[in-house]
Amino acid sequence: MPLPLAYIQERLKELDSWAIEGATDLVKEYLFDSFIESIDFVNQVAQIAEKHQHHPTILINYTSVRLTLTTHSEHALSEKDFDLAKAIDSIDKPHV
Repeated sequence: MPLPLAYIQERLKELDSWAIEGATDLVKEYLFDSFIESIDFVNQVAQIAEKHQHHPTILINYTSVRLTLTTHSEHALSEKDFDLAKAIDSIDKPHV
């Protein structure tokens, strides 16, 4: 069952610069000074995603990393997406 729009908007306020894209995606783009910093960040995201058993779509383009969260089994956003985004927000990163 999809989350109500009002609830999604409230949960979004808890996050740091995440946005809703389309009807089913929670997205954020990160910028870094080097490719190595981008990869280090992605490795940290991977560890968190494994703990949550919920995995983002990750696009790495040199010094930028774009994360997209959605719950494919629901074809919608779920609590899992917001919980993972909040955990990812806790990663210490140089730029956003």
